[in-house]
Amino acid sequence: MPRSHLAKVLVTGASGTLGYNVVRHLGRVHPRIQILVLMRTLDESLFGDLANVMLLQVDMADFAATSKAVLDFQPNAIVHCAASGVRPSSIGWFEQIHINVAATVALFQASCQIPTCHFIHVSTGLVYGQQDRPAREGDPIDTLHPYGASKAAADCLLRAGAERLKRHLTVVRPFSFTGLHDGGDRLFPSLLRAAAEGRPFLMSPGTQIRDFCAVQDIAEAICSLLEDGTLPGRDVFNLGSGQSISLRGIVGNVCRQLGLNVELQLGALPFHPHEPMNLVADIHLARSLGWRPRTNLAYAVWQLAQSQYPQLPVIRPEQYL
Repeated sequence: MPRSHLAKVLVTGASGTLGYNVVRHLGRVHPRIQILVLMRTLDESLFGDLANVMLLQVDMADFAATSKAVLDFQPNAIVHCAASGVRPSSIGWFEQIHINVAATVALFQASCQIPTCHFIHVSTGLVYGQQDRPAREGDPIDTLHPYGASKAAADCLLRAGAERLKRHLTVVRPFSFTGLHDGGDRLFPSLLRAAAEGRPFLMSPGTQIRDFCAVQDIAEAICSLLEDGTLPGRDVFNLGSGQSISLRGIVGNVCRQLGLNVELQLGALPFHPHEPMNLVADIHLARSLGWRPRTNLAYAVWQLAQSQYPQLPVIRPEQYL
């Protein structure tokens, strides 16, 4: 039998990169846990091989339906990965606030009707403003980046609510990541698409300093926090590689390890509005729990290439750091 605090887990955002990997990791490692995945559009192909995963069609913007799903299932824990608008132009600002802030608070409110429900909120490293060193959990969260600001607002509200109501809340702030199920116009899916189509890859100058991690490592960290039922009630953890490397260096290193035949056109695109030039995680708190990133980023991109562009000639790199 699963431990009582892991008997039933509800996950949102499983159609996204991180939520998908959280469900797959949790479902494989804990086959006796009941996992309920809330999805706006059902996709039975995602988790059809995991017998302990159930899908329920619920739009997070429908607060009543979301609350009913939570109260009917009575989860011991909720892992809230759902979010919208990481690219500022991809969604209207008010819609972004409705999903990333109001819907998040509504989900937390529903969880508060279950006495021992552990709420894990997936925030983002973009909540931090511009800094010249790795961001620490106690640093101010102050940004004009639309996505980062919406996540910062939810982050603050949940922590204040958990303190006031004495709820078990964990906030995780992942920095940049990629791997299986990454997609859209994100960095590495776009790089692989350009290589597969035989065209140059247009990108910013690449001088911004970034912290990139394999998504499976981020998912494992979240599942570890979920598994440990003895943590203090309200915690915040940065999740990333902890390494400060220029974006052009990160992309170039991945291309070299994969033997990826693609021309990088640095400076062909501008920087994204309000993106910080230095976005790196201080991960000493997460490491103190025994977690550390262990997967080679190039291997995560290789996995992505195998799943999305199996005909693309790439070299399999070392899996672990």
